[in-house]
Amino acid sequence: MPRPFRFAVNLNATAPTDAWRARCRQAEELGYDVILIPDHLGKPSPFPALVAAAAVTERPRVGTFVLNAGFWNPTLLAREVATTDALTGGRLELGLGAGYVKAEHDEAGLPFGSPGERVDHLRHTVEELERLLSSDEHQPQPAQKPRVPLLIGGNGNRMLELAAEHADIAAFAGASLVPGSTDGQVTPATAEELDERVARYSRLAQGRKEPAELNLLIQSVVVTDDREAVAAPFLRRIPNLTLEQALELPIVLIGTVDEIVAQVLERRERYGFTYLTVLEGSMEAFGPVMEKLRGR
Repeated sequence: MPRPFRFAVNLNATAPTDAWRARCRQAEELGYDVILIPDHLGKPSPFPALVAAAAVTERPRVGTFVLNAGFWNPTLLAREVATTDALTGGRLELGLGAGYVKAEHDEAGLPFGSPGERVDHLRHTVEELERLLSSDEHQPQPAQKPRVPLLIGGNGNRMLELAAEHADIAAFAGASLVPGSTDGQVTPATAEELDERVARYSRLAQGRKEPAELNLLIQSVVVTDDREAVAAPFLRRIPNLTLEQALELPIVLIGTVDEIVAQVLERRERYGFTYLTVLEGSMEAFGPVMEKLRGR
C-alpha cells in the first residue's frame, strides 16, 4: 500500500498581519496538510511566520521549504527550531537546502561558495542539528521526539546522497539551476530526467530502515479544457522540447480537475511521490484536486 497523500502550500507573499492570518486559515479550510514558507530575502522571516500560522490554525503542520543553510549558523538554528517546535505544539517540519540564489548571498554579505562547499555546509548543519537537538541537555527542548521531521530538498548527486542518509522526507525540485544564473532561474526537468534522479535516490536509500516520504514541488496548477494552449509557452523557453514532453513535465499539472487527479496518481505510480507541494498562486486551483484524492 502506498503512503496516504499529503499536500502542502508554500506561502511566499509578504502580507500584513491580518492578511497573513487569513491566508493561513484559508489554506486549512481548503484542506492542506502542511503550511510552508520559503527562505528568501524580501520574504517573511520563516520561523515567526510559522508560529503565527500555527496560532490561527488547528490541523495543518507547518514547515520551512526550504531553509537556505548558508544563511544559518547550526547552533543558532537549533535554538530557532526547538523554540518554534515548542511554540507550535510539535507541528514543525524542518526543510533544509544548500541554497541556490547567489544574488541573495551577495546582498546579505555572505559567501556563496562552490556547489561542493554549499553541500558540505549543509551536511555539517544537518549533523550538528541532529547532535544538538537529540541531547537532553540542549535548551530549549523541541516538543517532538526523537526529533523534528527533516526534509532535505535538492537535485544533485551529493544532495540525493545526503537525503538518503538523513532525511525523513526527500524533496525533489524537478528542475535545475540555469547555468550562470545568479537570481535562481531554473529550467524544468523532463519526465525522463526525473526518472533518473528518483532512481538514483532509490539506489542510495536501499539500506534505510524506514523509507522516506517523497515530495515533489509543483510549480504550476492550471485547470483548463485546453492543455495544449497552456503547455505551448514551455516550447519557447526550453529548446528541443516537444509538445508531448511539455505536457508531461512533472512540475506542472494542466487539465480539467479529473485530468489533474489522474496526473497526480500517475506521478505516485511512476515516481513514488505521495507528498506534493504547490506554490501559493496555485493554492485555490488545487483545492478541488485534493478533495478528489482523499483516501485514494
